[in-house]
Amino acid sequence: MVLCGSCQKLSRCRLGLHRETLGDDGVVVSEITCPRDQEGGISVAHGGWTAGILDEMVGHALLLRQEFAVTGTLQVKFVKPVPIERPIIGRARVTGREGRRVFVSAELVLAGSEAVLAEAEAIMVRRPPDHFERHEKWLSELDAKAAR
Repeated sequence: MVLCGSCQKLSRCRLGLHRETLGDDGVVVSEITCPRDQEGGISVAHGGWTAGILDEMVGHALLLRQEFAVTGTLQVKFVKPVPIERPIIGRARVTGREGRRVFVSAELVLAGSEAVLAEAEAIMVRRPPDHFERHEKWLSELDAKAAR
């Protein structure tokens, strides 16, 4: 399973992603549980958690293919309240490519019921391997200008 920098330090996904598999059909299937500390309303996930886990899923749809891309846009459709501490299945798939842009769709369904809870459409932008180093350099240059 792919873990972001913050989650690598914890050795677990703080968003509740437990397992993910890239199938032969190109679909990434994720096993997810929204943690209680992400509760927004009574026993339901905060909308920010829902958007966050969908963003994680669309990124992993490429990372599991050994492609590095960052989110350009993410459009989320909240279909039903997402229950906390219940098994959720996520599915993400690449739907198209145009230059550096990769189009990815994703959905969250309640395990065992196949009730769709949320859907997303994303445009991912493929980036060079030194993307984060370039970002750090840019921030350092801004800090140097501000210090003058």
